[in-house]
Formats: sequence, structure tokens, C-alpha cells
Amino acid sequence: MDKTKVAKIPNLHEKAQLMSASEIDRTLVRLAHEILERNNGLEGVVLVGIRRRGVPLAERLARKMAEIEKVTPEVETLDITFHRDDFTDIGQKPVVQPGNATFSAAGKTVILVDDVLYTGRTTRAALDALLNYGRPQRVELCVLIDRGHRELPIQANYVGRIIPTSETEMIDVRVREVDGQDCVVMYERTPNGVPAS
Repeated sequence: MDKTKVAKIPNLHEKAQLMSASEIDRTLVRLAHEILERNNGLEGVVLVGIRRRGVPLAERLARKMAEIEKVTPEVETLDITFHRDDFTDIGQKPVVQPGNATFSAAGKTVILVDDVLYTGRTTRAALDALLNYGRPQRVELCVLIDRGHRELPIQANYVGRIIPTSETEMIDVRVREVDGQDCVVMYERTPNGVPAS
């Protein structure tokens, strides 16, 4: 979630910091090991970060894997803007960032990387966008946070942390490449802006 979005939501207050920079780093090390173990190395594996915060997370995972395997996996960026079904929430004229036109998913094991899994709509849009790059052999999903409340039948293969939330709570993953700091914060919406005691 962007800080600008957080600032625009009325009656929102910070409830708790859920992960520090060092906890995020340790979690990424564990996820890198899990991906390597399940795929028996990196042959044919490509990490695809979902723009915005999924991209730096994918790049960090690639560096962790390179430290372990001495081979760096391919890392690509996926912009899902035109594949979303919520244009009314993100504006009528979305800005699409250029992607890598030479990227091919054909025959590869694609690991989609995102910061938070919530309703599943972002992942669905990413799957739609991914088809523009060829037919992968397999697609897996890696997320830093799974907060529940799925609207679609989507499940992550690799999960950093499962953090059950209520409908009034929001998860904000911050990464230094985008936000200048690493942390995961939970916010809560309250009717009158006063935190419940």
C-alpha cells in the first residue's frame, strides 16, 4: 500500500509494526531456500515481480538465491495495470510502465512475487498479463504477507507470513527501494478516528 493511499484514507491509524527490516530479510532467506528446494535449483526458473513492491522483493530473492546457488535467476517485471478489474478504484487513465519486451515465459517455471496476498485480484490480473509473454510450464506465487479474505480461489505456494486481519485492518509493506525503509505495518480504520482501547 502506498503511503499516499494511507494518508488519503480517513480514520486510519497505525496499529502495530509487524515486521522489521531484519525480519523481512530473514523471511526472504527462508523463501529463497523454499523456492530452490521445491524447484531443485534454478534451471528454467524466472522470478517475475508484480509492479511495485513485488519487483524489489523479486530482486532481493534473486540475490539470496545467488548467494546460495552461485547462480542468479532471471528477474522480470510485470505491470498488471491494464489487466485489473478495478479501474474505477485506480483511475480512468492508468499509467503503464514499460516492461521488458524481450521477456519470454514460454516453457519456464514462473514464480510471481508480490508483497501482499489479499483478495486474489492482483494475482488474477498478473496471470492474465503473464499470458502475453508466452505459456509457462508452471506458475507459482510467492508473497511476503498473506492476510486472508480471498475473493478468488488463489493460494500462494510460498508465504513469508500469514497475518490474519479483520476487514477494518490494512497491511502496508514498505521496501527501501520504493519507500525508503523496510517494514510491515498494520493500520486500522475506526469509525471516529480514535483507536479502540
